[in-house]
Amino acid sequence: MDDRVNHDSIGWFGIFRLGLIQAALGAIVILTTSTLNRVMVVELALPAILPGALVGWHYAVQLSRPRWGYGSDVGGARAPWIIGGMMTLAIGAVSAAVATALMAQNPSAGIVAAVISFFIIGVGVGAAGTNQLALLATHTKPSRKSAAAAITWIMMIIGFIITAGVAGAMLDPFSMLRLIQVTATVSVIAVIVSAIAVWGLEGRRRAAPRISEADEKPSFIVILKEVWADQQARRFTIFVLVSMLAYSAQDLILEPFAGMVYDYTPGESTSLAATQNMGVLLGMIVTAILGTVVGKSRARFMRQWTVVGCFSSAAALAALCMAALVGPSWPLKPSVFALGLANGVFAVSAIGSMMTLASAGQKGREGTRMGLWGGAQAISFGIGGFIGASALDLTRIVYAEIGPAFATVFAAEGLLFLVAAVCAARVGTSSSDEMKLPALPAGDIVPAE
Repeated sequence: MDDRVNHDSIGWFGIFRLGLIQAALGAIVILTTSTLNRVMVVELALPAILPGALVGWHYAVQLSRPRWGYGSDVGGARAPWIIGGMMTLAIGAVSAAVATALMAQNPSAGIVAAVISFFIIGVGVGAAGTNQLALLATHTKPSRKSAAAAITWIMMIIGFIITAGVAGAMLDPFSMLRLIQVTATVSVIAVIVSAIAVWGLEGRRRAAPRISEADEKPSFIVILKEVWADQQARRFTIFVLVSMLAYSAQDLILEPFAGMVYDYTPGESTSLAATQNMGVLLGMIVTAILGTVVGKSRARFMRQWTVVGCFSSAAALAALCMAALVGPSWPLKPSVFALGLANGVFAVSAIGSMMTLASAGQKGREGTRMGLWGGAQAISFGIGGFIGASALDLTRIVYAEIGPAFATVFAAEGLLFLVAAVCAARVGTSSSDEMKLPALPAGDIVPAE
């Protein structure tokens, strides 16, 4: 794939602006999935399964992502969907904070309100996130897609970090009223930042609907079936399901592993998570730089490095298996850093491939494709942590010692990454399994400067 000159592409500043939207989205999400979770469990002494179920519910709602992408495909504009999604997310977040406060007075009414609020949150995340990525995929030149993927993901993490620090300080001394005020403040700021970031960015790029009147605007089901019938889209969907399941399955067990096997204190296990995230950021940055300067086909590069990231993640999980079996004499921090590094390589190259494939095939389906893959990711994230934790509970029944139980779960996650590597290798290959890229009609090359 070459970099064809077209003035409709967005430059680095435009990519940064779209990254701001992801950071704003992350700022709201961290409050709903982390802060409210802690308040329900600690301050309200409610069962941990309640916030877990609510977070899982918001992921389940994101199965609607293809519908939101289809909406912008038909209308020809992504920006209204992004802004509307962020406003919806903000409303849901403030409602969730109010619902949490209500639980202190009337638990039943509060839980019902929270279910409705997290439904709204899922809709907002799906509409804004899907169309932000679709806009980025459609108007980023091929040579910048891996870097754009890294910038988007890194800025989301930055949104997590800034919000966790600033909002955490603003919440003390804690009260339910202060919780609502802080959530509302962060949400309003996030919506304003998103509106400014996307304002005028599409411009002439949205001059015509991506599905024209001549196409008689086929129904959502027709378009979804059409996208699913595409071999590459279907293969990539399966890859996303498997890889993100492996990626998320260790989220809830890594810190307990450090505490139960290595006797880490809560502070030490938290620093271990920071070590992992440092590896993730390094992997993202290195892959983004390589993807920008590489001379060969960038789509092929991203596919190959997705495979490398999956294999490396499996190898890092094998090291954690040894850590579980050997115990404190094994170098845990380097193993966790290696896992983060491999995950960062995998994440950026996979998202870069996603943005490239979103622009492949029939024109005017970018949003629907991105929504399909976002929905697949939501499914895996929704069940990944639960499966990882459940598998640990089951293996602890089988084994007398805790080490082999953790080792078994890490091994299963590593196996999933190996399966994901095979799935990734098949994306972009023909039915004869030749390692070549899918042909793109000239009119479907993403715009470039």
